[in-house]
Amino acid sequence: MESTLVLLLGPLLVGYLLGSIPFGLLLTRAAGLGDIRNVGSGNIGATNVLRTGRKGLAAATLLLDALKGVVAVLIVVHISQIAAVGAAAGAVLGHMFPVWLRFKGGKGVATTLGIMWGLSWPVGAIACAAWLLFAAVFRYSSLAALLSVAVAAIAAWFLASSYAATLLTLLVPLLWVRHHENIARLLKGTEPKIGQGGKTQDAAPSDATAGASNAPVGHNGGPPM
Repeated sequence: MESTLVLLLGPLLVGYLLGSIPFGLLLTRAAGLGDIRNVGSGNIGATNVLRTGRKGLAAATLLLDALKGVVAVLIVVHISQIAAVGAAAGAVLGHMFPVWLRFKGGKGVATTLGIMWGLSWPVGAIACAAWLLFAAVFRYSSLAALLSVAVAAIAAWFLASSYAATLLTLLVPLLWVRHHENIARLLKGTEPKIGQGGKTQDAAPSDATAGASNAPVGHNGGPPM
């Protein structure tokens, strides 16, 4: 029992520190755009970075947020699967609740996708394929993200270790709770579709806009965060 806790807690801390790096905030500040938390929804994820009108920065944020999940897993996976799962959990929690930003971070989709690729690349590939499929069918980026993580969690029980499958299954409701604004809009029929503009209140990371704005707006087809 003690050895299991050590294998979990050490990597958990490493993963948390990596996951808590606020790339969206760092990149926008480096680009001279100020504090991304004062833009749109106030979120540090790629979707809110897109509200600055800088698509390159948004893409870089998305990639780096996913990569920190991959890296967190890969640097400890040689120890054991339990260590890898601990680091994966830490990375997602670090992204969602970074201590440096008073525990106000992103929604976690990109980093969750990253840990999927790290823990089992087929599961990560299934998550990406599922997102593309659901996005094409329903035209809602947020819905596609929420459904794709659920599909990937199910796939993990067949393609990954039981430890990884358990973690991904537990992350699904957490991600759904973090997207409660999107779910409320989906139920009301007010969630903007991919490629559709429109204002929303308190937009979550699965919403995006084509240009810079200080008001929360709808999704323009950008990737989920």
